[in-house]
Amino acid sequence: MKSLVLEKVGALSLRDVPIEKCEEVLGPRDVRIKLHTVGICGSDVHYYTHGRIGPFVVNAPMILGHEASGTVIETGADVSTLAIGDRVCMEPGIPDPHSKATRLGMYNVDPAVKFWATPPVHGILRAACVHPEAFTFKLPDTVSFAEAAMVEPLAVGVHAATKARISPGDIAVVLGAGPIGLVTALSAIAAGCARVYVTDIVGRKLEIAQGLHPSITSVNVAQESIAKRIARDTDGWGANVVFEATGSPRAAQGIFEPLCPGGCVVMIGGQSEPILYDAGAAMVREARVENIFRYAHVFPRCVAMLASGSIDVKPLITRTFAFDQSIEAFELAATAPPADVKMQIELPQ
Repeated sequence: MKSLVLEKVGALSLRDVPIEKCEEVLGPRDVRIKLHTVGICGSDVHYYTHGRIGPFVVNAPMILGHEASGTVIETGADVSTLAIGDRVCMEPGIPDPHSKATRLGMYNVDPAVKFWATPPVHGILRAACVHPEAFTFKLPDTVSFAEAAMVEPLAVGVHAATKARISPGDIAVVLGAGPIGLVTALSAIAAGCARVYVTDIVGRKLEIAQGLHPSITSVNVAQESIAKRIARDTDGWGANVVFEATGSPRAAQGIFEPLCPGGCVVMIGGQSEPILYDAGAAMVREARVENIFRYAHVFPRCVAMLASGSIDVKPLITRTFAFDQSIEAFELAATAPPADVKMQIELPQ
């Protein structure tokens, strides 16, 4: 089937890729899905531009894409919760059901997890895929295919907010106004935060953040210290939660400066190399530090919040491409246009 293939660093092609043997025959609890919308993730772009993310190295041609929605076109013999014609979104990581991590409920950190578009596993910028029923979620009529393809990045923000243990009325800081930073801000508000400060150095991204919700305050850290702003606005106490969503070592170094005593730092942004942060500043605050690797158990919550309107991701979808424009879309995404948050690709129907 025709697919968007990363051939090597900096080289993409749209070409036919044979169906993998594991997808030729449907398992009893699998569904076959015709893909409709696929988001372009920062990890897809990083594989395109660098060929690796930490230990995950592209050593052979790989189909990109893992943020997806589509329609069920075939069901396995034992599938009971989905039917042909159902509109769905899919959680892209399939763990080993027998691993210790999965049995403990931490399936996202299962070393054996097979995650779309993470070498050597193919992604889903292609016509159709086969996926387990257990990781495929039916969409309410009120959730569009485009919104459904945002569930995957939203899941990161919801997982981060859950790990932060937010209490109603908390003050949060989100470092970074990229797609993950913005869905984290929306998730923090949905979890109960009264105010969320979003930082960046790109004015246009901060304008987008400011317009997402009245509880969001944008701060350009090229012009103003976030620690001083938080101190001023909280009578010197600090923010209850700080989310690091930049992946920048420099941002991580000052992560505890805006944090209140007893507060929580949540590390979301991926770091390709070991980083330094101020352990002394963490100690005197008795800060709690949480780390995020993807997500677990949150896709149904995300779908429910999109359906109810408690989170609105539509303003984050800034550009949509046809499938035959996929290479152009990735070339543009690699330039990181400041006015774009999430680019998506629609497949032929």
